[in-house]
Amino acid sequence: MLLGGSGSAALAAPVRDGAATARAGTAQVGTAQIGTAQVGTARASAWTTPQRGAEHASASAVPGASSTTLASVVPGERLTTLAAADPGRRTAGAAEEPPVEEQPCPVAVPSGTTCGYLLAPERRDVPNSRTIKVGYAVHRASPAAGQAADPVVYMSGGPGSASLQLTGFLTRMFPGRDVVVLEQRGGRYSEPRLSCPEIVRGVVGTLSTPGPASAETAPLARQAMACQSRLEAEHVDLRGYNTSEIAADVVDLRAALGYPGWYLFGVSYSTRPMLLAAERDPQGTRGIVLDSLLPSGSRWYDESSAALSATMTKLGVAARFDAVVKALNAHPATYETRDPLTRERLTVQLNGDDVATILGESLHEADVAAIVPALVDGLASGRTELLQPLVDAAGDALTSYEWGLYYAVQCQDETPYNTFRNARSPRLFTGVVDEAVCDAWGLPAARTEPDLLTSHTSVTTPASSNPASSNSASSDGATPAASSEETTPEDTSSDGAAPEDTPSEGASPEGATSEGATPPVLVLGGQYDPTTPPEAAQKAVSAVPGARFAEFAGAGHAVFLSSACGRQTIAAFLDDPAATRPVCDPGAAPYPVVRPGDLLLTSSAYRLSRSPIPLAVPAAFLLVSAGQLVAGLVSLLRRRGGGLSALAGLAGVALGGLSALSLSGVRDWTSFAIGVPHALAWYGLLALVSTALSIIEAFRLNAAAARIVPALTGLALLAWLYGWLLS
Repeated sequence: MLLGGSGSAALAAPVRDGAATARAGTAQVGTAQIGTAQVGTARASAWTTPQRGAEHASASAVPGASSTTLASVVPGERLTTLAAADPGRRTAGAAEEPPVEEQPCPVAVPSGTTCGYLLAPERRDVPNSRTIKVGYAVHRASPAAGQAADPVVYMSGGPGSASLQLTGFLTRMFPGRDVVVLEQRGGRYSEPRLSCPEIVRGVVGTLSTPGPASAETAPLARQAMACQSRLEAEHVDLRGYNTSEIAADVVDLRAALGYPGWYLFGVSYSTRPMLLAAERDPQGTRGIVLDSLLPSGSRWYDESSAALSATMTKLGVAARFDAVVKALNAHPATYETRDPLTRERLTVQLNGDDVATILGESLHEADVAAIVPALVDGLASGRTELLQPLVDAAGDALTSYEWGLYYAVQCQDETPYNTFRNARSPRLFTGVVDEAVCDAWGLPAARTEPDLLTSHTSVTTPASSNPASSNSASSDGATPAASSEETTPEDTSSDGAAPEDTPSEGASPEGATSEGATPPVLVLGGQYDPTTPPEAAQKAVSAVPGARFAEFAGAGHAVFLSSACGRQTIAAFLDDPAATRPVCDPGAAPYPVVRPGDLLLTSSAYRLSRSPIPLAVPAAFLLVSAGQLVAGLVSLLRRRGGGLSALAGLAGVALGGLSALSLSGVRDWTSFAIGVPHALAWYGLLALVSTALSIIEAFRLNAAAARIVPALTGLALLAWLYGWLLS
């Protein structure tokens, strides 16, 4: 499963696009992601928000943006080569090569941004390993801001998620400091790019046939081996694409750019290489921000089902969720969607485990997580068509990652430390697919090494040498941290509310980074994140000096993308790591939870977002009603009657106004993907009144033939409203 920050594909991006709102997010098949960026403002209301799924999506234009090239030096700094003693140093065989290479920016970026490649060995453990190119961008702080603060370097999660498209968002988030955005080696904007469309075809093929995924992995394994063979024919050594090498790229880039120190900012999967980079480069690490922390001691696959069930318990729909999984495992549902590669129509059959995987991915996004209780309740009642938005988003998300990179990392750093023997239901599709691909690829387990959080504890051993690992998941789904300490009752509030940003005991008030001292650490967790549960993150940092943790109510995966308070908290930490006073309320959820019964469930609103043609019916009714009202009022002023026409037109216009008022009061526009306010059904009675009056007026003696038009449009609206939209 993808453990990247932000997002995946949006549940209701088409709905919100039509309403000038945005965010992408995240439900996806066989991925977990980050998912997802989202609407919201932050510091001084000056931050705009990237479109949802911005962490994986293609870049969109940034106002005032330009594509520029990499300048060889940072103002006031000299571009340096790496010293032989520098952590993550280049091999001797590549020492004479320049550490960076200028390159036009591949995405739209703010003016003042420069881009390039870090030239790095594909494998630092192999002498004379070939050189690969790791993409990055640097946005320098405006000279008007005065002396720039320490820079911050950001990397997206995944593994396999792109980063550069978030450059503009991050520069608005940190306006007073240099912002460096680093791609992962093998990612979309690096060379080589480890894409794997063969695996996407295999996943689509598995979902297109009936039966559990666990019984259909042979074709998927063949596609995975085809991808591996192609990459190896291109001279790609997949063993050079792992967390250790990615961490070394972070360390190398700081030296190459000449920065004496910087802050590290990782989300989801990238928290692992950032923690490892901080351990290797303590003198260059001013502090570290870990959003949606994935502790290195966790066994994600073995614990994922329990974590998802625990999140459903937080949302109050655990029993209904179990009922959905059981019912659909017995009788899979069929959906029409589009093939993510060919864009042709595609029929997929999803059982309960598949649907559970998609729901788990959707929880990454705060706006989607808020409607999951109502969605799950509808699915449990047999309304399987309500899942269509997530099914469509899942297909699109399959093309948002570089699967070759994803599996190179997962097969070396994650799957060897899981047993995949967890019989707990649901059996998530992600684990089945990833186990099959990694078995086919046969990559060796990467050597584990301590990072900033685990340097004083034992590191994880492969599951094959630790049979007890399959029982390591806690009952509430929290991931066990590398620390042996147990979570105390104070770690989480009894009512599920997010606690305030609290420093751990022993936190360094000065945020010192002298040798032997732990740099300041800020960890953020989302209340409804099933991929990296906040309980696990809090436990992992509870005994780390200089570390503090904040849980954000209503948030899912990649808090900074969905929470304005999360962004403010990060910015304040970088400005003053020693400050502990919250700058906002992390307990204030960005969206109210939509409980069962809060909406009139219907899939018609989502269909309208895909094709607005049916909106012609209410549009015609409102236009006719307005004309009817005006004509009736004119007739009344001229004392020629027209009272019935005026009343009919007034009822129709009132229907439009009240409906618009009801819809505008909805805070989470994503909810329209599964339902509409109950008030619309009652407001529809005004259409009935308008139509009845129009019929009476049309059949009066000597009535003009044109008076039948309001009656016909009224009848059409009633059929549209009660026979289609609200049915």
